[in-house]
Amino acid sequence: MSAEAGLPADVDPAALGEIGDTAALEALAVSIAGAARSGEQLEVCISRGTRTVVKAYGGEVESLTIAGSAALGVRVVRDQRQGFASCGTLDPAVIAETLADARDNVGYGEPDEWFGVAEPDGVPAVPQDLWCDALVALPTDAKVPMALELERLVRAGDPRITGVRSATYADAIGESVVANSLGLAGSTRGTWCSVSALALAEAGDDTSTGGGHDVRRDPAELDLAHAADDAVTRATRLLGASKIPSRRMALVLEPRLAATILGIAGGTLTGGRLVKGRTPFAGRVGEQIATPLLTLVDDPTDARSFAADAVDGEGLACRRNPLIVDGVLAGFLHDSYTGRRTGTGSTGSAVRGARTTPGPGCQALAVVPGARSFDAIVADVDDALVVQSFTGLHSGVNAVSGDVSVGVEGLLVRDGTLGPPVREVTVASTLQKMLLDIREVGGDLEWLPGGTGAATLVIDDVVVSGT
Repeated sequence: MSAEAGLPADVDPAALGEIGDTAALEALAVSIAGAARSGEQLEVCISRGTRTVVKAYGGEVESLTIAGSAALGVRVVRDQRQGFASCGTLDPAVIAETLADARDNVGYGEPDEWFGVAEPDGVPAVPQDLWCDALVALPTDAKVPMALELERLVRAGDPRITGVRSATYADAIGESVVANSLGLAGSTRGTWCSVSALALAEAGDDTSTGGGHDVRRDPAELDLAHAADDAVTRATRLLGASKIPSRRMALVLEPRLAATILGIAGGTLTGGRLVKGRTPFAGRVGEQIATPLLTLVDDPTDARSFAADAVDGEGLACRRNPLIVDGVLAGFLHDSYTGRRTGTGSTGSAVRGARTTPGPGCQALAVVPGARSFDAIVADVDDALVVQSFTGLHSGVNAVSGDVSVGVEGLLVRDGTLGPPVREVTVASTLQKMLLDIREVGGDLEWLPGGTGAATLVIDDVVVSGT
């Protein structure tokens, strides 16, 4: 690397080895961060990985994509101003240019007294074993049959299945590192693989779709039959669905739907929203904001989550952060910037990509589960709607006010028994009210592909608008 660019030449990016050699990648990040000039703070984030996607259609391979990527981002803070630049290669000359651009961009930034890279806080990182050698070694020829078999299983699952809109095998192998000029450095590596299908069912003039999936770190553990059965069941059970009369009733949210509501709630509990006044829960730490049955944490140290990690996007150790404890608001998630601005300090909750600056966010939301299964919960419900899917979430949820108005489809529950399917109805409430009206948290904790750990929720007194 060029000495004129202020970069040491003790690490050669061309000799970084295979993906997964995080020690070599971290050494490069530390080397670049060590090029900070007097009066300057410097942070480097590097990521690289490969991804494979196989799609099957009509018993044949529709597409096969194998793609590799690498990215590097540099953040420079000087005189209370911040500059950032990124690139999509680890070429030494481009890295030097990227650092020069980040330094140049400082001059265009607005001053902010809270700017700065993360400072070491003494919290030790929890080691994570998120790597599967078997997936890394799995040849492409062994991945293709999984997509084809998944499609076959879905088509054979029920005579009402007339098509499979998608049958996909996907995996990712990646690593990332963060280092800064104050001595922070951390890395992580991980693998995951999944199968997913979207089935089309028909009965007369009625059609319906349903999706199923399974996600693992080890491909040997993928359950194709489970993913296929899930897609078939969700597609066929909505055939013949219709509207219902408008009324107030309970909603039963399966784990994947509960994860959606919990994700919306967690998204309002970040330092970014707090400092901008865009959360309905500002100023309410220590107050009851949910049912005492609800405890919600953000815990990237839990290896069961597919979003588990050892360090956050600024290099601080990830940690378990309680957000709601027995219904009481325990706090917000912060990166170093919002932690300084609010006086609470970072909670190790910076999220980012290598080509973006860090910001506070949820990493691995999880609910503390109750005791009962989904079937046991439904058996005790007299009049409710089991929600299978939401529509219009982007336009129907206001995270500032908490207003919720979204379309749903699902199954009625009458006297503890799953009844007829329902579609084209809308539920309306507020996030604040829904959290307070949770009647039960199930014991069926499920870890979703996005990393959330959710269980069945029963929410009382929700307005359902139909006919």
